[in-house]
Amino acid sequence: MRSHSIEIRVRYGETDQMGYVYYGNYAQYFEMGRVEWLRNLGLSYKRMEELGIMLPVLNLNINYLKPAKYDDLLTLKTTLLKKPGARIEFDFELFNEQNELLNKAYCSLVFIDMKKDRPTKAPDYILEKVSGLF
Repeated sequence: MRSHSIEIRVRYGETDQMGYVYYGNYAQYFEMGRVEWLRNLGLSYKRMEELGIMLPVLNLNINYLKPAKYDDLLTLKTTLLKKPGARIEFDFELFNEQNELLNKAYCSLVFIDMKKDRPTKAPDYILEKVSGLF
């Protein structure tokens, strides 16, 4: 399963004075998508950190097409783009209840060995989980 979807209800505090989701909050939505994508695969950020691996963001590109608004129920589709190496890459598509595409995004993250504070290849336990996807 290369793609996984979650639903997000827009909270009042996530909107700006116009009632639209503040642009900076979309990054948090995408993080929720990545976390749940991993959890659905049987992995977790928490466990990865316990095993000495961090995943800081290298790149986040967002194309804003339409605004999300307070109390909208959004569907976020998170897709793993390719087999991870030292990086892991995701695409995101965010839809409203009318199934209109609100924005698209791309994010790359790097696997960091916490003891060495250096990039490292994707751990074997992750590669085993995604091997059948490609």
